[in-house]
Amino acid sequence: MERAYRSSDVRTAEEPLLAAGEPLMARAAYALSQRALKYLSSHGLRAPGSTVLLIVGRGNNGGDALYAGMHLARRGLAVRAVYYESCLEEGLEAAKAAGVRAFDLAGRDDADELLRELAAWAGIWIDGILGIGASGGARDPYANWINILNEERASSPMEPYVIAVDIPSGLGVDDGTVPGPVLRADATVAMGVAKPAHLLPPACHYVGDVDILDLDFYQYLPAPAALQLRDADVRDLWDVPGVDDHKYTRGVLGMLTGSARYPGAAVLGVGGALATGPGMVRYLGGVADAVMAQYPEVVLETGRVQAWVLGSGLDAADLDRASRIFNEALTEKIPVVLDAGAIELVHNMDVPSTVVLTPHEGEVTALLQARGEKISRDQVHANPTRAARLAATLTGATVLLKSAVDVVAAPDGPLYAGVRAPAWRATAGAGDVLAGILGALLASYGDELQELGQGYGIPARLAAAATHIHARAAAYASGVGSGVGYPISASKIVTALEPTIARILNPES
Repeated sequence: MERAYRSSDVRTAEEPLLAAGEPLMARAAYALSQRALKYLSSHGLRAPGSTVLLIVGRGNNGGDALYAGMHLARRGLAVRAVYYESCLEEGLEAAKAAGVRAFDLAGRDDADELLRELAAWAGIWIDGILGIGASGGARDPYANWINILNEERASSPMEPYVIAVDIPSGLGVDDGTVPGPVLRADATVAMGVAKPAHLLPPACHYVGDVDILDLDFYQYLPAPAALQLRDADVRDLWDVPGVDDHKYTRGVLGMLTGSARYPGAAVLGVGGALATGPGMVRYLGGVADAVMAQYPEVVLETGRVQAWVLGSGLDAADLDRASRIFNEALTEKIPVVLDAGAIELVHNMDVPSTVVLTPHEGEVTALLQARGEKISRDQVHANPTRAARLAATLTGATVLLKSAVDVVAAPDGPLYAGVRAPAWRATAGAGDVLAGILGALLASYGDELQELGQGYGIPARLAAAATHIHARAAAYASGVGSGVGYPISASKIVTALEPTIARILNPES
């Protein structure tokens, strides 16, 4: 499991090591230099003569970059550095002694032109402008630098390889926001631990590949601010059936989904559920013929249910029936997934965390507005983490907010970030598949959750597992492992679920 920690907690954890004389900056600088050399080697490029630009701020990130430049210059690379007025003096002197040419851009009439020339000259940029102590986005002159560098990068026939020191400059470190211009990284060397911006959207789209340099201060850290599941975590959650299991112990999922207008929502949701392995799926929606034509193993009779999925593709006229089932489930303490139009059922109702909402940005905006919040969809898009947390706090439900990187929040559990899914996943019906996966996972824990009466963080972890599986299946279906991939439909995600789950559960196969 990946754990991300707030910037203030990281700085506090570093203090005992710094007091003990641990050379944290030296270790960080060496890791940065090795990341640059690894890039050159992987692309068949010689280190001697390769070109590097250090973009240096006033703080420790700038010092890390300067000492990294020192290592690279000693290996024969041509290294230049830019800074404004001041930077870590010891690092600057060490870099110069190794052959780094440094330019103070303060007060120069040709500062912008010089920065462009140096950026165009360098094949690798090391971003050491802003660190985890910065807040509110980049300000001038650094904001101007970032804009110039982004323009140069976009116009370059051969884009430079950008390595960020700990965090790409300009990101909201603790909330994952993008409050202003950001220098997007191809790789980030994170110092000690991951920060929330490495995991949470939209910031996570700017960090590239993240290497975490272990600085041995985990024992000084409090609880993490955000979590991200790995395959091993999903495997640990999976209830692998034994010889004494049967369809009722494996979980029975009830589904009221689909309509004459949206029959595919039912078919896709049932497909997602069945591929996740419940003991039974009971389908009670209005397009049974379409569902049975695709999945004859589905049961159409009412009976025992250990979790429900309500809402995907329902007509407004079906919401009364969904409401009755929902209220009965609440009375019986059965976990429920509310998707699409059924999310309206909690616009004015408080519920336990065993209810999982799966809104997209527009639906969570409507939910929050119904709860009296003055918030726009643009604001939700800019800070989905805040929106998910707020929705969970106001309703009591677990909230899986769907976006390019899904976010899961609960009033009784930690915050989860999904893995970065391919953008090909953004296709009609993909959310219906996700609801089915989640419903099946909840059904496997249905008896336990019914007995507990509250979630105690379990639904949140299951929601995080569902989005992990869904994202991995979308990646498998779209072939992104061997390039940019290709377009997929939601049906392809369903087809990819079984091999994806097989890989998760059988990593040595």
